[in-house]
Amino acid sequence: MKDTEKTKKQVPLRLSPSLYAELMRWADEDFRSLNGQIEFLLTECVKKRKGEKGDA
Repeated sequence: MKDTEKTKKQVPLRLSPSLYAELMRWADEDFRSLNGQIEFLLTECVKKRKGEKGDA
């Protein structure tokens, strides 16, 4: 892994209060921080998308 891949990028993100609350509850259930939960969900979505493209 390259050094540039090890450094995480910061991304400002605006969420509605209801989405924020739902993600926070989900993160608590999974014993993750909100940031960790968002990163986990985005990673899973990217993996799924890559897998679907490979199936075509």
